[in-house]
Amino acid sequence: MEMEEVLSEVLQRIRPSEEERAFVEALMEELRTITEEKINELGLDVRPYFVGSLAKDTYLAGDHDVDLFLAFPLETPLEELREKGLELGKAIAEKLDSYEIAYAEHPYVRARYRGVSVDLVPCYDVRSWKDVRTAVDRSILHTKWVNENLRGRNDEVRLLKRFLKGINAYGSEIYVRGFSGYLAEILVIKYGSFLDVAERADFILRQKIIDPADWLRKEPEIALKTVKRETEEDRPLIVIDPVDPRRNVSANLSWEKYGRFYFKSMEFLENPSVKFFFPPEKPKGNYLDELRKRGTALVTLLIDVPDMVDDILLPQLERSARGFEKALEREGFRVLGWDVGRKGKAFIMLELDRDTREKVKIKPGPEFFTERGRNFYRKNEKVWVIGKRLYSEKRVTKSVVEAIIELLDKNQVSLGKGIRDAVREADILLNYVPKELEREAYLFLSKEKWNLKE
Repeated sequence: MEMEEVLSEVLQRIRPSEEERAFVEALMEELRTITEEKINELGLDVRPYFVGSLAKDTYLAGDHDVDLFLAFPLETPLEELREKGLELGKAIAEKLDSYEIAYAEHPYVRARYRGVSVDLVPCYDVRSWKDVRTAVDRSILHTKWVNENLRGRNDEVRLLKRFLKGINAYGSEIYVRGFSGYLAEILVIKYGSFLDVAERADFILRQKIIDPADWLRKEPEIALKTVKRETEEDRPLIVIDPVDPRRNVSANLSWEKYGRFYFKSMEFLENPSVKFFFPPEKPKGNYLDELRKRGTALVTLLIDVPDMVDDILLPQLERSARGFEKALEREGFRVLGWDVGRKGKAFIMLELDRDTREKVKIKPGPEFFTERGRNFYRKNEKVWVIGKRLYSEKRVTKSVVEAIIELLDKNQVSLGKGIRDAVREADILLNYVPKELEREAYLFLSKEKWNLKE
């Protein structure tokens, strides 16, 4: 297919229809009315703002999550903002279909209304970066900046977002480490279109620093401090937030996810296809066949962590997996790769070069001129004397499961702080996984989960 045909077909699938737009606008209007009623009823001085992709009109068809921010005056004490913000969020949510309390920097309300997820988030009514006091405050400024600078390139953002989703590089959550929607918007504003961004994948990486609001000239001291800090952290990109010189928009973007974007952009430009945006489902393989073919061993730890959110859990699982990798290497097992996640229970998967290993143990014995010395001499194969003591050596076979249990008992694995006890209580499975993890095990062992080439 020609490039124009591909982009046109993709746009037809991702651009919201007129009916969908009407639904979204009516939904936002209803939410605004309910919110303003509740603000008046509670006698609060709060301004409601819609933020995120709905407010910027960069949302994809069928993706209608609403972010409604409840902005309190700057002089409000933080404790009061938390308390009154939660009270207001709950009062609004009572008029919606259902809700729960979620926790980020401070508690907020996550509701459902007419089949759509609605986040009701208290924040400060900031006018500039100097007013920012909590992590969420900038969202109001982000929405304003994008709306002022996008200039009708909304569909270009949609194409970039869908491309990033298709290649599995979208989302700045700590357990994804990809491109955020805001970063996609900045790149389109800076470079012009989806194709312009894709064509510059190499240039962007070499340029390293993107400064759309010219902070390096306007606030050199603060902006240079940001650049220095982020350079030391070895980030693939430094995108100085156009609304705040202290922040790198791409701080969570990993080298791995930029690598995906780098190669997939190159492939797409060489051979345009809809499959980059909507990849076909990968065939289901059998993890046991993969194990036999590879001649390796698979160890899976199933960990019970019911109350932990993914943002906190997944970095701790990664840290623990690295801890097992180091500890098992010390024990003579080679770890060929690891994977973590949650499907019901949390899991850590480790692929090893083998499931058992022989180990030589030196056994100190008694003094050679005693009755026990003569017995020791008779019983052991290799025996020698150092000073007046006898020594021998024996070979012991140790399974990887025994090694893991021993390492955990002796506290010799560096584990994520919040899940130490849970990992110690984990079920340890060898060359077998429960049904819900069979696909994950296959994708892990075959490397399909990370494979750059189709």
